Amino acid sequence: MSKIIFTKGKIYTLDQNHPVVEAVVVENGKIVDLGAHEDMVLQWGRHDAKMVDLQGKMVTPGLIDSHLHLSGVAFQFLDLNLTGVSSKREMLEKIRERASATPPEKWLSGLGFDENLFDDGGIPTIQELDEAAPHCPIFIKRICHHAFLVNSKALEMANYHPSMQVPAGGSIVLDPDTKKPTGLLLESASTLITDRMPEKTYDELKQGLGLAMEHAMKRGLTSVHTNDPRYLGGFEQTYKMFDKLLHQERKGLRCNLLIDYPFLERLKERGMYAGYGNDTLKIGAIKIFADGAFGGRTALLSEPYHDASGEYGEAMHDQETLFQMVKAARDHSMPVAVHTIGDQAVENVLNVLDQFPSVKHRDRIIHVSLLREDLIRRLAQPTLVADIQPRFVVGDFPWVEDRLGKERIQYLYAWKSLLSAGVLCAGGSDAPVEPIDPLLGIHAAITRRHPGETHNGWNEKEKLSIKEALEIFTIGGAFATNEENIKGTLSRGKLADMTVYSNDLFTMHHPDELLHTYVDMTIIGGDIVHQK
Repeated sequence: MSKIIFTKGKIYTLDQNHPVVEAVVVENGKIVDLGAHEDMVLQWGRHDAKMVDLQGKMVTPGLIDSHLHLSGVAFQFLDLNLTGVSSKREMLEKIRERASATPPEKWLSGLGFDENLFDDGGIPTIQELDEAAPHCPIFIKRICHHAFLVNSKALEMANYHPSMQVPAGGSIVLDPDTKKPTGLLLESASTLITDRMPEKTYDELKQGLGLAMEHAMKRGLTSVHTNDPRYLGGFEQTYKMFDKLLHQERKGLRCNLLIDYPFLERLKERGMYAGYGNDTLKIGAIKIFADGAFGGRTALLSEPYHDASGEYGEAMHDQETLFQMVKAARDHSMPVAVHTIGDQAVENVLNVLDQFPSVKHRDRIIHVSLLREDLIRRLAQPTLVADIQPRFVVGDFPWVEDRLGKERIQYLYAWKSLLSAGVLCAGGSDAPVEPIDPLLGIHAAITRRHPGETHNGWNEKEKLSIKEALEIFTIGGAFATNEENIKGTLSRGKLADMTVYSNDLFTMHHPDELLHTYVDMTIIGGDIVHQK
């Protein structure tokens, strides 16, 4: 393959040996040289070299989203997408419109609603949902995927009765007066419904997944760490889909697959392990849930919720079960990636991990939303990565202050404190919970406020610099999968993954200029997979 010279750019390598260069030389998908335009053209610009003019634009190492669900993004293309809907009225109207085109008894699936955006009341009642969709069962995931809405038809088709056993860790929310369901289900109670819903076909899911990959690359992402088997019909089908899309259809996006704990045995049977695969598709860590989320007060806290005395949240597993789950992963030399929102959940997980030697790949503590000084110190280990989602600030403030109280807020999304303590941090979106757009994540990291707001940021001492924000979405993502030797910076011998921007983020006069910046080009292994 002939060489490609990407040149005449403002290329921020994030490699301290050569921080800014004008040109990068690529051969066989890797960087063979980089430096000044004239030097690179003189040395490599023979007749067979292809030249790509970057027109003075800013370039960074390819952006990495360290935690998302491509399957959830796929469902945004396949289901009723309520993301960003700003009123209950609009939400019910969208349900009514979709229901009118849905045959009786056929399920109406939706996702993405967030009642905190509504200007006309809270979550729709079961009566309102019944009025909007009287003839078809509906199942709608809240944006956090920890709470769900159903109508009476859905409960009927699930054979609901008051003495029905609800799976551990879940609940059917009842009206305090009538003791009847409100239509709101929390956590694992959703399986009472989903177990009775027909699965989407393999072709439908694969089509949605392909669209999600294309969407990610348009947003400047070159690699993602994605957790999907629970949503794509199990491990076998999930792996088959990714394999076909990436190796046969050559979609381009590099994918590291986090595998849910229930599929660990199947992984062993297949002879797969963390790092199995190639630079395009790799097996990652074993995904475990330690708690829930702030919205439904299911995140596990060490002190009670400020707005619900006596409530501490919910542990998804007791300590012995958590220990056995980590042990099962360790018996296969696998790292774990554990969902921890509350400080008690973080403590519980660290207490278990302390009982095991580390393995080749780093363990990942996902979210680490609420912390304490002692936990920040304990997270600062070379064998641990904190997967953080800057956009959670936008989604959770200001209502989260009521949940936690002013005192604890100083340790909520404490990214600067984590980095200052030497904690390895990787940036992600948790899409579809937050938008897949990494530029919005970077904006949230440096402003700690919603794009439309003008204040100085929630808990502004935890703001990151633009360099720190870019590093968690590049170098940090590479560390999370032990790939820092092949990606994360633009250096000789590393993969030629680059993101090109319409504006120079380092010379912005105001952080909101980010909101008017777009990805001009996404380059994976030297191939231009997206161009504006």
